[in-house]
Amino acid sequence: MHPSLTHKAVSTWSLHRTLGNFSAPGSAVGGGKMAGPPELKRGLTLLEIIPELATRGYTMLQICHFHLSSIEEGYVAQVRAALAQSGIALDMLLIDDGDLTSPNIHEQMAWYHHWLDVAEQLGANRARLCVGRSQPTSDLLIASGKHMATLAAAHPNVRVVTENWMEMTPDAATLLTAMDAAGDDVGLLIDLGNWGAPQKYGELAKIADRAEACHAKCSFDASGPDEADYRQCLTILKDAGFTGPIALIYDGPDDDEWAGLETEWGIVNDVFAG
Repeated sequence: MHPSLTHKAVSTWSLHRTLGNFSAPGSAVGGGKMAGPPELKRGLTLLEIIPELATRGYTMLQICHFHLSSIEEGYVAQVRAALAQSGIALDMLLIDDGDLTSPNIHEQMAWYHHWLDVAEQLGANRARLCVGRSQPTSDLLIASGKHMATLAAAHPNVRVVTENWMEMTPDAATLLTAMDAAGDDVGLLIDLGNWGAPQKYGELAKIADRAEACHAKCSFDASGPDEADYRQCLTILKDAGFTGPIALIYDGPDDDEWAGLETEWGIVNDVFAG
């Protein structure tokens, strides 16, 4: 078995509708870009979805920070215990807000430190944060990389990673500038769906050998998955020698998230087992 198929992994973002479109109040940082909580529909809670994941064969999870209904010590301990009881490893806490290019950097850094503390309390292997929410310049990219290195040094019990994601990293060159400034203490989560085709194939190939984890996002429309695009992206990753966890990312139009994830998992297995 290819090492990347050892775990069937998923992000809670892929089950946002199953979780009732839940976003925890207070999960946005001052100056952040997150919208307020939407009108909620009744869905599973995070504590309810963890055993459901186990029954569907998932053995690894990434949790979006806003899917934690509380960061009180007791609740965090409950989530950690539920994961252990279900045999699910917590690969990553996805910190989905914050801006390391904000003029109010002290507030932003304090907020990130707080969430990295939570990641450690949860027992997460990694925590993902964003390079920044500004248009990229060399100075901003280098400063952001240094901020990420500072955060990583202060939290040695969780691996800090960033992603090819948001305004600061529209291509490989910008991402690598920030990562090189950060140094080896900051890793890369590669997302296969954040950059647009056809340029993305060449750009993904430039960063694939730096990746230690993957968001395997497939594009869906009413007719189904864009399988050719998905296979090409996965093949770039495989050809680069990738052996890390592959977390399935589904945000297609069909509300049956479980079915969409199974479609993705079948394609991932076909590419990496071949």
